[in-house]
Amino acid sequence: MSVPASHDQQSPQHDALRSADLSELLGHVHTCWDNERRSLSRQLHDSLGSSLTALTMHLGLLMQKLPPDPALQDRAGHMKKLLGQIVETNRQMQLKLWNDKLEFLGVRVALDELVAQFGEQRGITARCSLPDDELDCPRSHGIVLLHTLEEALRNIIAHAQATEVDVIVDDNEDEVMLTVKDNGVGLNGPVPAGETAGKFGLRMARERAAYLGGTLTLTSGATGGVTLTMILPKPAAA
Repeated sequence: MSVPASHDQQSPQHDALRSADLSELLGHVHTCWDNERRSLSRQLHDSLGSSLTALTMHLGLLMQKLPPDPALQDRAGHMKKLLGQIVETNRQMQLKLWNDKLEFLGVRVALDELVAQFGEQRGITARCSLPDDELDCPRSHGIVLLHTLEEALRNIIAHAQATEVDVIVDDNEDEVMLTVKDNGVGLNGPVPAGETAGKFGLRMARERAAYLGGTLTLTSGATGGVTLTMILPKPAAA
């Protein structure tokens, strides 16, 4: 009499199907998450952003009409400063939720500006090599490229102790490839207490690449530093 296979004795075919199902589910979750983040960012811009802009204009008009009372002028100045901080916080929240430059200016500009801002803000030499023309890839590929670069740069700041970063994007007929190199401590460098070396962020990036049929690898150089390489195949022409 045959005995049904236990959960620990599932066939390789079953495991492969389950892995494919989980990959498809994760890809769907990421797509929904991207759409929700984009929607929230637009709401912050269209609703809260518009209201803050109107308040700034009204406050400017009121300040022109205030009597020359130092106490009133000082209070109005504090209000203007606080309102400016709220405007900037709203802008940063929008950017963290969704980078609109990806849609309005293209993935090439979004990647280039991200690297430039990273270098300026962190005091790190950051070089970026991109194709002369806009990348010829679907919107989904552009989103994954941008998110992966953001995650790679976060990990460099958190763990690499690097002073130089090179970002290279190659685009050909069959695939688009992102390479991020740093001159830091490498994969075997010390990890600060409580840190996970970006484990989950990079795992998510790897799964997003896999959902598009691509790969994400990390390699450590002989003299230190880490190279992240993500390759995304382009969908076949209809």
